[in-house]
Amino acid sequence: MLLRGFLLVAVVVIGIVEAGRPHRILVDTDLDTDDFFALLYLLKLNRSEFDLQAVTINANAWSNAGHAVNQIYDILYMMGRDDIAVGVGGEGGILEDGNVLPDVGGYLPLIEQGTGTAGYCRYRQAIPVGRGGRLDTDTNYGFRKSFLPQGRRKYIPLRQPTVQQVMIDKISAGPITVFLIGAHTNFAIFLMQNPHLKKNINHVYIMGGGVRSKNPSGCCPKNASSCCQQQPCGDRGNLFTGYTSNPYAEFNFFGDPFAAYQVIHSGIPVTLIPLDATNTIPLNKKFLKVFEQSQHTYEARYCFMTLKMARDSWFHRQLYTSYFMWDSFTSAVATSIIHNFDDHSGRNKFAEMEFINLTVITSNKPYGISDGSNPFFDGRKTPKFNLKIGGVHSGHVQTGLRDPFCLVKNGKGRCKDGYTMELNGPEAVTVLVATKAKPSHDGDSSLNREFFKNFLNVLNLPQQTGRFNLTTQFPYYKEILYKPDLRGKQLGKNVLFDMDMSAGDFLALLYLLKVPVDVINLKAILVSPTGWANAATIDVVYDLLHMMGRDDIPVGLGDLFAMDQSDSVFAAVGNCKYAKSIPHGSGGFLDSDTLYGFARDLPRSPRRYTAEFGAPQNTEYQEIRQPLALELWESVLKSLEPGSKVNILTNGPLTNLAKIVLSDKNMSSLIQDVYIMGGHINYEDTYKGNVFTIPSNEYAEFNMFLDPLAAKAVFGSRLNITLIPLGIQDKVDLFPEILDTLRLTKKTPEALFARRLLSRLHHLQQKHHRYHHMDMFLGEILGAVVLAGDHSVMNLSFQVQPIKELVLCVQLQKGILYVRSLEWQIPLDSGFG
Repeated sequence: MLLRGFLLVAVVVIGIVEAGRPHRILVDTDLDTDDFFALLYLLKLNRSEFDLQAVTINANAWSNAGHAVNQIYDILYMMGRDDIAVGVGGEGGILEDGNVLPDVGGYLPLIEQGTGTAGYCRYRQAIPVGRGGRLDTDTNYGFRKSFLPQGRRKYIPLRQPTVQQVMIDKISAGPITVFLIGAHTNFAIFLMQNPHLKKNINHVYIMGGGVRSKNPSGCCPKNASSCCQQQPCGDRGNLFTGYTSNPYAEFNFFGDPFAAYQVIHSGIPVTLIPLDATNTIPLNKKFLKVFEQSQHTYEARYCFMTLKMARDSWFHRQLYTSYFMWDSFTSAVATSIIHNFDDHSGRNKFAEMEFINLTVITSNKPYGISDGSNPFFDGRKTPKFNLKIGGVHSGHVQTGLRDPFCLVKNGKGRCKDGYTMELNGPEAVTVLVATKAKPSHDGDSSLNREFFKNFLNVLNLPQQTGRFNLTTQFPYYKEILYKPDLRGKQLGKNVLFDMDMSAGDFLALLYLLKVPVDVINLKAILVSPTGWANAATIDVVYDLLHMMGRDDIPVGLGDLFAMDQSDSVFAAVGNCKYAKSIPHGSGGFLDSDTLYGFARDLPRSPRRYTAEFGAPQNTEYQEIRQPLALELWESVLKSLEPGSKVNILTNGPLTNLAKIVLSDKNMSSLIQDVYIMGGHINYEDTYKGNVFTIPSNEYAEFNMFLDPLAAKAVFGSRLNITLIPLGIQDKVDLFPEILDTLRLTKKTPEALFARRLLSRLHHLQQKHHRYHHMDMFLGEILGAVVLAGDHSVMNLSFQVQPIKELVLCVQLQKGILYVRSLEWQIPLDSGFG
């Protein structure tokens, strides 16, 4: 009854249309949970008044580009809006002299952007990588895959429209309004490259910053004991992972402070919806209860189930004190202001407004210093972008969460990077700012904010509604697990496969699954998110196993950081000292996370990543939490027959194997052999490594470089190791021959899939320089071949001999393997007959 009472009002308000053309809108989003609430809200509005033209993805914040772009496509498909352009990434860069090349992808903040897409996580390290962070965002807590339908649009390498292409196309077409609900990197780059198009931008609405805000999270309750420590309570910002170094910044502005400064100071009219306002509209139990009873459209149900799963999996179950309606509230405030376009005071239904003079802090006083923290100035005769020497950008720039400059003993941090500071003077810009959410006009309503009522009404409108979800798109689809009947069969050697989910790893997995079970009994798979793919790509592993009828094989999620890289204060975040070597764009994470565009061609497995407490409780599969790697390892050991052992094949960084080695001193008695794909045996400095993104390191191999401490722990153990190093893998650089062989094989689904994947890798390598390293992944199949003992595959032959007592020790420096004493086996040569 509550919903129906509000519905008529919403229809009347939304139906009032400005005479003439609709307001064209472009949204730049990092696709965090509340971002797609904001998108769905906009998609529900009357198109004759509000016409969403494009969505561009901010790829250096709360989501990873490959997972985000496909979720956007699925949401738009559900809503019948495949006409909306979607932009992500780009391979352009910024030269040392500050010249901005076309098509910069926005994977890195401006201060870190070079000529490629690999780089340091100066600001992004504040965002949790796993639970409560990008893993949950990329998968939408595991609910995305089970709910959203799937259309024809998907990411395809070199065919995907880029961010800058979409922005230029839509903004040059005529007057448009821009919504920024992530970091400002993409839009700042657009303004730097296209100042002549600023005239087409009517207004910019921004969710972000904190001007006079006081963080309500982390406060000690009344009558608390003296041991209760106030955490970010009362801070201007909301960096819950980094308030000890920076209590002033809000996440969207902290993601790229210099970009935010460029936008705020661009001269384009700006309206800011900061923490000042969003802190006054926290999610509460009454709202969620009413929402539960108001799920009359697919989009309403998707939003409700997301909030429910967020509540059940939130850190310390504190959702109601730390989750606010950030971006959806911004959409409502912005469209209400636009609706009253002739009122320049910002009159709207949902927030109180005020004009405030402010700026964005990009560096810390004293200005004009050179301490190695500021690439815009340090070591330069002329500052980058012709910035003013001794100006506001020339101070110390925060280098990370535990930057010593920012830390204050027994106090809160002093760094202010990303702070939207109120001030007067030449550095100030007058901005229209939302200061507080308006209360409900209905005194009898259980919803205490006017926006809450409007949000539920709009999502449940019968107009512009979603057409179907996954199960109604495919009414005969059933979640069935396919498991082989292995009873009475003689099983081969027990194998555990440790993979970092690169393209080559998936080919190796297909090979292992095709080997008869009386040769290889694949007991389990461990995935390592410290390599070439992000953690959410574990769902692609589940889907491939489902295609092969092997839903019986468990999959464990490994540590999210290389050894000694997780933060000592807040373990969910950490450094990217080694992971920074992986490109974020083409040929890197973007392609690995989508399996070069083929992940969506796999059948959907009922198994998927689920947040720890957030899995649907009514599922017939009661595994409510994604198994962790060490938990799965212990389960594998318990399942072994008396006297039997397990063989391990690692195709990525040795993080998981090192954890196994360090967790159990007696584990060597249960491990038969270890086969390691990786390392570079450096004889007299004659051969180079393959870490092409780190020019200063000529000899390292990626799997060793991505976690050198783990490699040191493994090679220092008593394991019986067969090493298949880079020099051997490089011999398998024969794309045409392998493709010709696959064309002659039996046309099974897996053979066709492998051929298509290999064909695409080969085509990309020939077409674009960002894919020059594709043959690296082809060599990763060798480990599975050696493990299976089938040296005749592809006419491949090995001479495997032990190397003994060359010198005294194994030393790893920056991922470079110096061979000084080996008791492992190593293939000395390989060839193709």
